[in-house]
Amino acid sequence: MDGRPFRHAVVTGGAGFLGSHLCDALLAQDTEVTCVDDLSTAPPEHVTLLSDRPGLTLVRANVNEPFEVTHDVDLVLHFASPASPADYLRLPLHTLETGSLGTRNALALAREHGARFVLASTSEVYGDPLEHPQQENYWGNVNPVGPRGVYDEAKRFGEAMTVAEAEVNGTDTGIVRLFNTYGPRMRGHDGRAVPTFIRQALAGEPLTVTGDGGQTRSLAYVSDTVAGVLAMAASDLRGPVNIGNPDEISMRELAETVIRLTGSPSTVRLVDRPADDPMVRRPDITLARGKLQWQPVVEADEGLARTIAWFRDHRPAG
Repeated sequence: MDGRPFRHAVVTGGAGFLGSHLCDALLAQDTEVTCVDDLSTAPPEHVTLLSDRPGLTLVRANVNEPFEVTHDVDLVLHFASPASPADYLRLPLHTLETGSLGTRNALALAREHGARFVLASTSEVYGDPLEHPQQENYWGNVNPVGPRGVYDEAKRFGEAMTVAEAEVNGTDTGIVRLFNTYGPRMRGHDGRAVPTFIRQALAGEPLTVTGDGGQTRSLAYVSDTVAGVLAMAASDLRGPVNIGNPDEISMRELAETVIRLTGSPSTVRLVDRPADDPMVRRPDITLARGKLQWQPVVEADEGLARTIAWFRDHRPAG
């Protein structure tokens, strides 16, 4: 890991999709890892995967309650939070508490150990953006009382608390704003476009595209996102820093690409668009390129093919 080595990292939410990949990457760099997760949204197979990894300790705990790690920590990655629509709509209060109480407790752990702290924020803080592409100095266009508000506002509050902690207590903090990430270990029914389309295509079902399919997203393969997060951790930047792929794709084009790559007989079926669904989403990654020397390297067809291959092998039920 360029910039600074880490001996022991705590990853909250480490049993989730992105968190489990972060644990893998840290272990590969000879960093001891403690994964703290209440397993409320983690598939059981992730628990088995993590439990079998030398150098990793899995602690089942709700980060919204104070928690302790008994030996020295030099990195805290706060990635705990319901992140998919299916989860944060099902767990609205838990989502808000994880962004507030959970962030407070993770920051307290970092402060106690003198550790570097990185908050996983999200492109959702930009809402349905009126600026395109989105730079870090854009304040966003967010509906705090809409159905997505529990996730958007939890992350916005977490950012404010992280900045206040650094200013008041001098804690070494950083914020990454993660754009859409996909890859192996996603759940087929988590409500996000890539796993939904792949699951439907492999089953020969119509791919349900919302609205007219013209809304866009910028999709980063999970290894690229992990590399960006670890580059941020190894730096001394406070951020926020956008971590995402600036290549934009419409939802209709994504569905058609998944059909092509799977060889599925599926067709596209248009369904109602959810409330407050952003029309566009694309990061400006000038800051990450310049300060972290990071940019995504996995092309969409390659990343989607890897993800499809994983779904073929695993066919996750949920």
